Amino acid sequence: MTTDLFSLSGRVALVTGASRGLGLAMAEALARHGAHVVINGRNEASLETAAAPLRAAGLSVETLAVDVGDGPATRAAIDALAGRHGRLDILICNAGIQHRKPLPEWEMQDWERIIHINLSSCFAMAQAAARHMVARRSGRIIMTGSGMSVLARPTVHGYVAAKSGLWGLTRSLAAELGPQGVNVNCIAPGFFKTELNEAILANPEFVAWVEGRTPLKRWAEPAEIGGAAVFLAAAAGSYVNGHLLAVDGGLISVV
Repeated sequence: MTTDLFSLSGRVALVTGASRGLGLAMAEALARHGAHVVINGRNEASLETAAAPLRAAGLSVETLAVDVGDGPATRAAIDALAGRHGRLDILICNAGIQHRKPLPEWEMQDWERIIHINLSSCFAMAQAAARHMVARRSGRIIMTGSGMSVLARPTVHGYVAAKSGLWGLTRSLAAELGPQGVNVNCIAPGFFKTELNEAILANPEFVAWVEGRTPLKRWAEPAEIGGAAVFLAAAAGSYVNGHLLAVDGGLISVV
């Protein structure tokens, strides 16, 4: 094993939902540790805006505009990426959406949209990436779960169901792919200051509740997710498989 436990030199990584927020923070962390990082999102212009400062810092970054909800397009994009680089070492399934409504106001299309993007698309991407990783008997698949993978709040029913399912999917993939050289893990972020949380960040009472509920007494900054991604992707995490790594300031550890 290399003595540089956190080096990702020579690795190729794909991070979905990486034009902003936690995805971009994880992509930058991987790139700063030597990986060639492919940042994914739906909008090419947004991706280029996100990639520009990383490239200016000398990091190796390319963009991939494809909707993770489009299974055939996503599989084709992953195959093309792996073919172009000769490998795909790391996949971070991070793209996700939110929907907050009291139960009577939910429509079935709301539920299906959340489950499709936050859970089903992760299965499809992992399946596509695993073919290339298994062939080389080496790879890392990282899911972005949530504190809601193990806890729950009202009004976000689809999100809680999807993130709980993602933690279950992580375990089943780890069981199957581990013997074939592919580690599968899940990062469970707590409350981060991201655009996905704009609605609740605008509520001073809720912001204060999170600060009081979290042992570190504050919200997280997006950059604080990067270390967990690097750890799970690098040699330092070589024997970590089927694990839920909470990056939540201790939120899910206390009552």
